[in-house]
Amino acid sequence: MPDLHIWVAFVLAAEALLIMPGPTDMVVVSYALTQGKRSAWASVPGVTLGDATALILSLLGLGAILMTSADLFNALKIAGALYLVYLGIKTWRAPVPETLDDRPSLQHGRWRIMAHTYMATALNPGGIVFYVAFFPQFLSADKPLLPQVAVFGTTFIAMGTLNSILYATLALRVRRFVTSYRARKNMNRATGAFLMAMGGVVALARRAA
Repeated sequence: MPDLHIWVAFVLAAEALLIMPGPTDMVVVSYALTQGKRSAWASVPGVTLGDATALILSLLGLGAILMTSADLFNALKIAGALYLVYLGIKTWRAPVPETLDDRPSLQHGRWRIMAHTYMATALNPGGIVFYVAFFPQFLSADKPLLPQVAVFGTTFIAMGTLNSILYATLALRVRRFVTSYRARKNMNRATGAFLMAMGGVVALARRAA
């Protein structure tokens, strides 16, 4: 188990990084803004599973491989970028109902929405590399490794989930004030454009030194 002061330092550092919106947050926000409450909450579990997958893959050594293999990093990076662009196009073209409904029926199944968020999270190579680069700064060599990784990993995944819930809640509050059809159509397009832009950002990402 890590010391309490080290764990607190980890939480503060992780929150400083998580509060900045990333590709996963934008997928959650896009569902909240364009499809409402039920779709937003269906997307959050995908964040949790995606973060857990990235942690497991980093523990299995993929993170270290990504840091040293430009070809593998670029392949995963392009796959993640294309997926974000795909979601952006779908959001841009998504139909907008004539009237605003706070609890609309799901345009896609709950599992499909969760899968979209999961893929956007798990296909981000930066997330896998992050665990490899960030976690060792808080690990103590004189303590068993696995309990420390379990505590830090669980903490980070929980924080990531809460962060997504926060973004979804804020986006849903914004959605309540957007009542006209034209404004909601423009909101779809703006959100879709932002997702496509995030795909471009991911595509331009570099491996950690």
